[in-house]
Amino acid sequence: MMTETASSLIKNVSQLGEEELKKRDVPFEYWGPTPKEARKAAVGKKKGLHDKRTTLKEAVSKYVKDGMNIGLGGFVNTRTPVAAVHEIIRQGCKDITLSMQSNSICAELLAAAMILDPDHVSVKRVEMAWWGYEVIGIAPIFRYLVSRGEILVDDYTNYGMSARFKAGSLGLPFIPTRDHGGSDMELVNRGKMIKCPFTNENIYLVPACNPDVALIHTQVADMHGNARIFGALCTCPEIAMAANHTILTVEQVIPNESIRKYPNLTEIPYMIVDAVVEQPLGAYPGAVYGYNWFDMPEILEFRKGCDEFRKTGNKDGMQAYFDKYIFGCETFDDFLATRPYSKIKEMKQNDGVQPILID
Repeated sequence: MMTETASSLIKNVSQLGEEELKKRDVPFEYWGPTPKEARKAAVGKKKGLHDKRTTLKEAVSKYVKDGMNIGLGGFVNTRTPVAAVHEIIRQGCKDITLSMQSNSICAELLAAAMILDPDHVSVKRVEMAWWGYEVIGIAPIFRYLVSRGEILVDDYTNYGMSARFKAGSLGLPFIPTRDHGGSDMELVNRGKMIKCPFTNENIYLVPACNPDVALIHTQVADMHGNARIFGALCTCPEIAMAANHTILTVEQVIPNESIRKYPNLTEIPYMIVDAVVEQPLGAYPGAVYGYNWFDMPEILEFRKGCDEFRKTGNKDGMQAYFDKYIFGCETFDDFLATRPYSKIKEMKQNDGVQPILID
């Protein structure tokens, strides 16, 4: 039986212009591996336990290539894979697609790097729910790129992107939701409204999202890649399971014996992780539940240079930040060393020592 396309008739009242609506009138393609390709990659991975510990430099060099879809874990200022993004910017990566639920400084760092040197880093498109900061608002470089049509955007709700990664993690080409329909969201992303073949009611389908490589930061993992997450999961297990490859940075590596004591605490299983990098404060200036609160002054310092460029075209503030804190640092530890101990101590205290289970 043929499945009927449907509509909530939102076009009749939408304020979106014709140019915006035409963006969807193109043949659908996955902006990364197809579900079939992702399943093949998952099946082909080694299933035996082996030591996956490495450096960020080695992991990024091996798994991140031009033209890839990069899945960003975390949520806005929480457990964002900043250390991995710093390394990608140092090494360079062009024509990439960013896939994320909601993110802040990671996406903005990559976009700002493109403004400064598009021949070294460039972002082609993004599929997402939100690109901005908690409390502060939309990110300036994102606003700049979108207002000039310099980046292609596929826009979903937070639930919608979570559902897309869930479909990817299950090896499905799409997943039905009760989200998006009846609003402009139905018109600005690549999902489709259909008539349900069982109920004959409208149901919205969102396509699977399978990144080429996922960047995930969690609290702890063993050397094989079995990872625990405390606090909000932020769709990180689904992003990791949907991706062809996963680079996992962690606050600390713990013994496999500790993992085996409480197997139910493992949110990301070893067989989908390709590289494990022990990187304390790897989400800085973002927060990591049980380790540190986010550093708002640091975020504001970076954002200030970005906003200055958006308003005036002056790149000096951004360039100075990148020259000193990214290109001027060989590793993320070198970057952290530019921060006084008093700041790190305050961040850890502000976390409130949230309870986590390590041993």
